[in-house]
Amino acid sequence: MEIYKGASAFAGIAIGKIRFYQKGEYQLRQHQADDIKTEQRNFDIARRHVMQTLKEEYDSAGISEAIEHQVLEQAELLGSGSFLRAVQSMISGEKVTAAYAVQTTRDELNGTFSNLKDPSIKERIHNVSRVSDLLLEILGKEEKKINLGEEPVILAADALSPAELMEMDKDKLLGIVTRKGSATSHTAILAKSMDIPCVTGVGIPASEEEWEDTVAIIDGYTGTLYLEPDREVRREYEIRRKADIVEREALLKLKDEKDITLDGKEVGIYANIGSLDDLNSALYYGARGIGLLRSEFQYLGRESYPGEEELFQAYKKTAQTMGDRLVVIRTADLGADKQAAYLEIPQETNPLMGNRGIRFCLDRKNLFKTQIRAIYRASWYGNLGMMYPMISEEEEMDAIEELIREVKAELTGEGIPFKNIRTGIMMETPAAVMIGEELARRVDFLGIGTNDLTQYTLAMDRQNPLLQKKYNDHHPAVVRMIKMIIDAGHKENCKVCLCGELAADTRLTETFLRMGVDALSVVPACILPVRKALQAARVKNEDEIKDIVHE
Repeated sequence: MEIYKGASAFAGIAIGKIRFYQKGEYQLRQHQADDIKTEQRNFDIARRHVMQTLKEEYDSAGISEAIEHQVLEQAELLGSGSFLRAVQSMISGEKVTAAYAVQTTRDELNGTFSNLKDPSIKERIHNVSRVSDLLLEILGKEEKKINLGEEPVILAADALSPAELMEMDKDKLLGIVTRKGSATSHTAILAKSMDIPCVTGVGIPASEEEWEDTVAIIDGYTGTLYLEPDREVRREYEIRRKADIVEREALLKLKDEKDITLDGKEVGIYANIGSLDDLNSALYYGARGIGLLRSEFQYLGRESYPGEEELFQAYKKTAQTMGDRLVVIRTADLGADKQAAYLEIPQETNPLMGNRGIRFCLDRKNLFKTQIRAIYRASWYGNLGMMYPMISEEEEMDAIEELIREVKAELTGEGIPFKNIRTGIMMETPAAVMIGEELARRVDFLGIGTNDLTQYTLAMDRQNPLLQKKYNDHHPAVVRMIKMIIDAGHKENCKVCLCGELAADTRLTETFLRMGVDALSVVPACILPVRKALQAARVKNEDEIKDIVHE
């Protein structure tokens, strides 16, 4: 038996065989072709069909010279270009399906050249994407889900991105262990929302074959991995896992109870979700509503922007599912580690401090406006709120409000019904804290994003494993900032919701209640433990609050 220590990203017990994930490895395996000659023939047939389509476009009357040039470039790609050779080589060399070869070649070219600003390169990427789309319409698109096999496994990886994790079937994931990453990374947060035990920063050996298919235990409470556990340890953790199940069943008795403290203060407990798949969990655990819908995950794990109709249908379904319960949609917090090739986000020296969140959205106003339109259209079908990430100045609110006025005017002119929904600001930068009263006047509620607020206050990258032991989200400066935000919000008649990972820390539940927080929003799996802590708490007087903040 070998024991490895890491950082706990989500508590729980997982017992099963290890399966290693390497980028592209499993996608390649699941798209292996039985008959290479057939795949080559299928590709050749599709190529000829697309060439005919392009010829018809070229021969069409009234097309511009620019379009003519584009069509000729696209035809060249299929005639004798490097794209053609790369696809053919992959089919024969890697022995994969034609559709997979087209898809992979396109993605590799996009990934290689997407950060280059040369207009000719941009045009070439566009042409490759267009030709690929036409080919895939004939060949059939490949299944995007990463196939982990038939049996549930403990996934081991060097690192995982949020997009990769979203492509995996969570029913096949017993637990996750990674060499890189941190307990507060977006991937770890996503794993928590999926209710999957996760340990990061584990010393996985360079020769990963040593671990493949071996039995392991993840102790998500202590951040420990047991490799090939002996009979006694295995028996202990089997008992603990059963105890976990019993404890969860006991907590389920609280799912329909109210969020009221011992001395009668009501504080709503809401759910943080990343996708529609989490809605059922939120309802199952008795969430008051959705305090944070991380809408950026709708933009990840895909190859093109979601359209307005797609976003509208997703938000409409969410609103209808939750009924009268509030659903707060945080507008897309893209950038940093939440990226996709099609977004063409330039490389930055320090992306966590770069063009992310509201900065990115205001730079991509078409993307932002599309999302705002979808949210307002969906508002007619339920009780929606909208919250903006990474706000640091009032000028950003000026730009947002102008865009909202445009959207409302357009929808009114088109005869599309909508409601005047409540808006909020995600308070997660020290700058926002210092102008909290001014920002609170602009909106109906404030959300406290403790994950980013902590890393920006401490000047520590929360995803840096070297800082794991130094990263302290209980730091007095962070606690005082939370109190400052609550006070600023209440002074301007704003409700304040704590919706970062710290909201799930039951050691601080009573402290937050004493500070006057109006709501707590946590991942669905943490709702009942927080409800239990809330029901056992007492709200004390203001003098005691001051003592807590200054301890």
